[in-house]
Amino acid sequence: MLTTAKDVLKDAREKHYAVPGFNCVPDIMIRGILDRVERCRAPVFLMLYAAEVGDKTFWYYPAIVRAVAERYTIPIVLHLDHATELGVIREALDHGFTSVMYDGSNLPFDQNVEMTCKVVELAKPYGASVEAELGLVGGFGLSGKDSVANVLTQPDEVTAFVGQTGVDSLAVSIGTAHGVYEQLPQLDIPLLKKLDAVSQVPLVLHGGSGTPDEQIRAAVENGICKFNVYADSRVGMWNRFRKIAAETQRNDPLPNDYISQLQEALGDVVEAKATLAGAVGQVR
Repeated sequence: MLTTAKDVLKDAREKHYAVPGFNCVPDIMIRGILDRVERCRAPVFLMLYAAEVGDKTFWYYPAIVRAVAERYTIPIVLHLDHATELGVIREALDHGFTSVMYDGSNLPFDQNVEMTCKVVELAKPYGASVEAELGLVGGFGLSGKDSVANVLTQPDEVTAFVGQTGVDSLAVSIGTAHGVYEQLPQLDIPLLKKLDAVSQVPLVLHGGSGTPDEQIRAAVENGICKFNVYADSRVGMWNRFRKIAAETQRNDPLPNDYISQLQEALGDVVEAKATLAGAVGQVR
């Protein structure tokens, strides 16, 4: 069933667990994720990374999710991730996304506030939730080549930012990075505690892939209500794909024979992350 981030994250904050968010592409990944979280009884964010929006994306992605969502009995948030253009956000909302993230993390504070306010106003008529980012989560983009340095979130800016923008959740920078790590991170949990203490809204952690489990657990215990995963999903599927290719005898294997195995590999990642988040069994 489709719902908004505001509804899902309210429960997560009250019960001190986190909702995993998985970037995915249609439709192999959508089914692989939904089938597993349904089995695990966990809420989930299905996330479309704005950088992967291309021709006809908004025809397929939300149409698939909205068509199947009511067949599942767990809360599903249809979320646009890391959008920087109002036009893309408007198009996503028009096509039924229930949550959008505006990423103004590379902008000066005042400009980030100004643009985020525009997104909040844009989303209101749709009843959609808005996530923003304060500080900057660095790392590698989809190209896997260009690295950006982290800028940690400052507690004295959080209250002002949330108060001025009216966002429903806030992505913070405490030491994670996007993509595959060159070296393991060390999350600043004392900083996270300070951020959670002053934040009026649930906090989100980007760069959840590759972060050591014990650090994710500490982050969830100290205020993170959602964490994002993409690289680990891709790695899990790619490793299974290579194994399938090496073992397949036919030159024309049936699609369902290998697609189901890729979905199973993705499902294993999904279940591990949902367990780590404390989200398994949260849906009765």
